[in-house]
Amino acid sequence: MDIPAADEAMTTTMNIDMTSADTVVQETDETSMDVDDVENDDSSSPKPKLDDTETDSATTSSDTTKDSTANSNMETSSGEDSNSAPLTSVTPKVDASSNPKSNANIHHNNHPPVQPPVPQQELMVVSMVPEEEAQMLIEMLRADDVADRVAAAHRLTDVASAIGPERAREELLPFLSESVDDEDEVLIALAESVGQMVPFVGGNSHAHHLLSLLEMLLTSEESTVRDKAILSTNAIATVLPEGDFNAHYVEMISRLATKEWFTARMSSCNLLATSFPRLTVLKRASHVTLYANLCRDDAPMVRRVAAQNLSLLFRGVVSAYGLEALKDGGVVPSVIVPLYEELATNEQDSIRLHTSESCVTFGRETVPFVASASEEDREGMSIMLKERILPLLIATVDDRAWRVRWTAASKFAEALAAYEDFDGAVQALIPAYEKLLQDPEAEVRTAAVFNVAAVAQCKVYVPSLEESDQVCSIAERLIKCVTALTDDDSEHVRAALAAVATGLAPLLGKEDTISLLLPPLLLLLRDSASEVRLNLISTLSSLNEVIGVNLLSQSLLPAILDLAEDSKWRIRGVIIQHIPPLAKEFGQAFVSEKLAPLCVRLLEDDISSIRQAAASNLAELTSLFGADWAAAHLLPPIEKVLKDPSYLRRLTAIQACAAIASVMDTDAASRIVLPLILDCAQDYVPNIRFNVAKALSVVAPKCTRAACADIISTLQTLVEDSDRDVRYFAKQSLDSLQSDKVRH
Repeated sequence: MDIPAADEAMTTTMNIDMTSADTVVQETDETSMDVDDVENDDSSSPKPKLDDTETDSATTSSDTTKDSTANSNMETSSGEDSNSAPLTSVTPKVDASSNPKSNANIHHNNHPPVQPPVPQQELMVVSMVPEEEAQMLIEMLRADDVADRVAAAHRLTDVASAIGPERAREELLPFLSESVDDEDEVLIALAESVGQMVPFVGGNSHAHHLLSLLEMLLTSEESTVRDKAILSTNAIATVLPEGDFNAHYVEMISRLATKEWFTARMSSCNLLATSFPRLTVLKRASHVTLYANLCRDDAPMVRRVAAQNLSLLFRGVVSAYGLEALKDGGVVPSVIVPLYEELATNEQDSIRLHTSESCVTFGRETVPFVASASEEDREGMSIMLKERILPLLIATVDDRAWRVRWTAASKFAEALAAYEDFDGAVQALIPAYEKLLQDPEAEVRTAAVFNVAAVAQCKVYVPSLEESDQVCSIAERLIKCVTALTDDDSEHVRAALAAVATGLAPLLGKEDTISLLLPPLLLLLRDSASEVRLNLISTLSSLNEVIGVNLLSQSLLPAILDLAEDSKWRIRGVIIQHIPPLAKEFGQAFVSEKLAPLCVRLLEDDISSIRQAAASNLAELTSLFGADWAAAHLLPPIEKVLKDPSYLRRLTAIQACAAIASVMDTDAASRIVLPLILDCAQDYVPNIRFNVAKALSVVAPKCTRAACADIISTLQTLVEDSDRDVRYFAKQSLDSLQSDKVRH
């Protein structure tokens, strides 16, 4: 439909550049208009709009008086035209009295000054007032280009702000409702914007006007559109007054839950669950019935979403009713738990997939009530948990679908934490967890292994596997499974185990860690897969806090050496990052003998990023053990690298020297490191010489006055170098030193 302008005087012929929301590019005609012709022209043809800066300075005072009179007449007729404009159009109104700029534009539109001819191709930048921008966005909503419609849909709040709340409710929203049959990208943007429009349609008291548009979006076939619409709907529901909430929002949910098309029923699942605490007492029973019908819907997609949001509904029910909901005959045992049981045994894997999450939520909400309930109520809730809920959770371990078992494995630590305070729950769950650690599918075992340390943190004691009449900690019981997993066929399982196994050490204590955990860790250190060894080395800090790493030193060093020479350069890069933390744990003597040569040797790696990491690593070791240690154990082998035939390795050695000097004291940097860098200033490769210039600018602030003079002398020599790159970096370093006025 056409959207006529609210004021003919504001209409303009412009070619709009959609790449900017603040400016437009306008082509002007070569022809100019005579002032008298404009004054006598009563036609409704569009008149060109001019900026205030285009007013002819030669306009006389009589012309100004005439302009003022004509302006007054124009405003009167303009108001009549605006009142007669169709209400179905969504056009920004121009309030000349409240917008000084608009008033000025109207004045010049009726009395344009004489302009000189403008070349046909000349482009002018015209600032857009909000009304014009809103009109542009509305036109973009009807454009053929999808990108334009998406951009306009993202800026609906600008349109609503320009036209005002009343017209936004009466004209913009109906206009948008007619546009819901559009591309998914447009509808996604529309669904996001509608949730932000409450302040622009009149505030909370008028927010319910947005629900009719959202109701259409909630029935979209595209799930992303529905998800965005659900977020916006929930956001609007939070600001609705109670009267509007019950009169409009609740009725909309009821319609969605009973619509014939399944997408509407899918959307209603989340809305029913989130709105439950605000429902009136009379509405709660009917909405629980609606949700129960959705859980038993003929469409599997609806049942899946209902199962996914059942935990949300359960929290809402408990929040609304409190302990009364959990008592015998309450909503939970009579309605909610049967839904749990039906969905947990559904034939669709995608529906059973949510059983673990639902049981975890049930435990989190119910177990705290068990402790505070009366003895009679406590007994009823305990029976419900032991005989109806926990069996559902344990049954997921033996489910025929590996995805259901994987979900149970990934959620098991949360389940244990939820039922930890419920008597007998942990003892029933741990055997199920051990089954997951031995599952036939590697993906399930991997998910279960990642939870080993979290599961072991449970403080409840369980029966020992060796002697059934004795109890032990969960960590002690799981050690047998951990040891068996070190020989697992899947590299991913072993890598996951290496990443979390050391987390058991604080739980076991020093003696049990040495006797029970250390043997499987040593096996992992000798694993054939580099990722397994790397994961274990990355987590040695927790082991060091319990027993120290001295017991692992003999096995750890070969693993580090192997990883430093791994064929995958990313593995070599990661092990370099772990050398400084390991150096703190092993101590100076071990590093001097075993790791220092390795760290320097990595400067000769074939990969540039590894060489750079090795240079930074040497600086960290120098900072850790001091300048004298670096002079004794790092600089002699670095000096050999400075004479390597490969200029790339010499270059890295220079960078390493600069990094080491930056963490030394003034005397050590000047006496030990600077001579090595200055010796390279005469290298035959220009890349080496200009990297010397760059290194000197780094080292200079750490050197003595005499050494600084040598640096400046060397840079002055390099400024005269035959290579222009060397001259450039030398001059840059020299200027930097002189501008900073380095003082010693």
